[in-house]
Amino acid sequence: MHLSVILTQVITNEVKRLRQDFLNIRKTISIIFEPISIEDAVMQSDPFGSTPNWHIAHVTWFFQKILEKYKQDISANSINTDYLNSYYQRYSKILPKTERGKYPRPKVSETLKYRVMIEDLFLEFLDYIEKNNSLIHNLAYDIELANQHEMQHQELLVYDLQHYFQKFEDPSDNYEPKIIKRNNTLIDSGNIGNIQDEMIKIPGGIYELGFPRDDFCYDNELPEHKTYLNPYEIDKYPVVNREFIEFIDAGGYQNYRFWLSDGWDLVNEKQWNAPLYWRKIDGQWYKKDFRGLNKVSPYEPVTNVSYFEADAYSKWAGKRLPNEAEWEKAASWNDDLKRKTTYPWGDNLPSDSTANLLESWTWAPSQIGSYPFGKSHYGCHQMIGDVWEWTSSEYVLYPGFRSKFSEYTDKWAINQKVLRGGSFATPIMQIRNSYRNYFKPHERIPFSGFRCVRDLL
Repeated sequence: MHLSVILTQVITNEVKRLRQDFLNIRKTISIIFEPISIEDAVMQSDPFGSTPNWHIAHVTWFFQKILEKYKQDISANSINTDYLNSYYQRYSKILPKTERGKYPRPKVSETLKYRVMIEDLFLEFLDYIEKNNSLIHNLAYDIELANQHEMQHQELLVYDLQHYFQKFEDPSDNYEPKIIKRNNTLIDSGNIGNIQDEMIKIPGGIYELGFPRDDFCYDNELPEHKTYLNPYEIDKYPVVNREFIEFIDAGGYQNYRFWLSDGWDLVNEKQWNAPLYWRKIDGQWYKKDFRGLNKVSPYEPVTNVSYFEADAYSKWAGKRLPNEAEWEKAASWNDDLKRKTTYPWGDNLPSDSTANLLESWTWAPSQIGSYPFGKSHYGCHQMIGDVWEWTSSEYVLYPGFRSKFSEYTDKWAINQKVLRGGSFATPIMQIRNSYRNYFKPHERIPFSGFRCVRDLL
C-alpha cells in the first residue's frame, strides 16, 4: 500500500477518535449539568469553588482558544468571555476565582448557546482536517488536552455541587442526578472487620516513576525516571470511616502531637472535629452527600479530609502516608510481567467490575472489597476510583520536565501535595496509575481519602 494512503487512513482514524471522544465527553458534562436549576447554576458556595454555569462556559472557552490557536474564525462569537479566563496570563485579564460568583454572566441561556456554537465550529474544524488530510503538528495533543481539561472540570463541578447542596439543612433539598446506579454490592461486615487492617509487603529497590508509554498523558507525568525505595508495607484498602471515627473518639483532633504546625492552627481556627460534611446528631455521625442526610457508612473509605487530617491519622495509627513512588509501585508493578501496567488490574480501561468512577454513576464511594477484579498485582484494592489518596509527596515537576502547554501544569508546582488514584467523580478516560492530582494541604473539598504505609527496615 502506498505511504500516502496509509498516512491518510491514520489521520482519518485519529480524527474519528478525537471526534468521538469530544462528543462523549460533552454528553457526560451535560448529564451532570442538566438537573441544575438556573438559580443554583449561578451560585458560588465558597471562594474556592466556581458556579456550575462558569464551569460549563469556561471549558467551552478553552476549546475556543484551541480553535483560535489554529487560525479558526470565531468572529461570530457574541458572548463576553472576559469572565472565563481562569489563570492564563497570555490571553487576557484574569477574573479572580473568589469573584466568579459575583458575576452571573454569561447568562445560563447564553452559555448553552455559546456551547452549541463552539461545538459546531469544532466539529467543522475536525471535518476540514479529515477532508484535507492535514493533522497539524501538536494538534492531536492540544485537542486531547482540551478533552482532558473538560473532564477535569466535570469532577470539579461535582465537588462544587456537593459543597453547595450540603449547606441546606433540609435533607430533601439536594442535587438530583439524572442517572443513578448505586453500588449495591453486599459485603459481609464481619469479614470486612477481619481484613481492614491487612497490609501488603512491597519489596524495595529501584523503581521508575512516571508514565511509561508514548500515548497521551499530562506533561507532569513525564519523564519516567528512577527512584530508590526501601521495603515497606501498604494498607490493602483505603482507610474507612469506622477507623477514622476511632481516631476521633481517641481525641485525635484535640492532641497537637499528631499534627503538623499549620494543620494544628487550622484545627483550632476552624474548629475542625471531623471530616468535611460530617455532623453529629444524637451521638451518631451523619453526612449529607448526594444520597441525602444519612448515618456515616462504617466501611466506606473516609473522604473529604485534608492532607493535615490524613497525616495526623497516620501518625496516630503508628504509620505514615506513602510517597507517590510507593503508591505508584503498589498500584502499577506487575512482577510476573516485569513491567508497570496502566491500571492496577492491567492495561484495559476501567469498567464497573474494576473501579468506581464517574460513569459508574454511584455518586458515592463504595465500601471496601467491592471491586476484587480491580486489585493490583500485589493485592491492593480500590487504588483507582472511590477516593483520591493523599501522598506525602510535594507537587514538584519531575527531573527533565518539559512543558507541553504553557501555564497548564507547570505554574502550580508550589505548596501543594500529590494525590493519586481518582475518585467516584473522576471520568474513566481521565485516570491512570501515573496521573498526578494536586491540592493544597488544607483543602477538603476534593473527594480525598488515603491509605497508610509502614517501613520494613
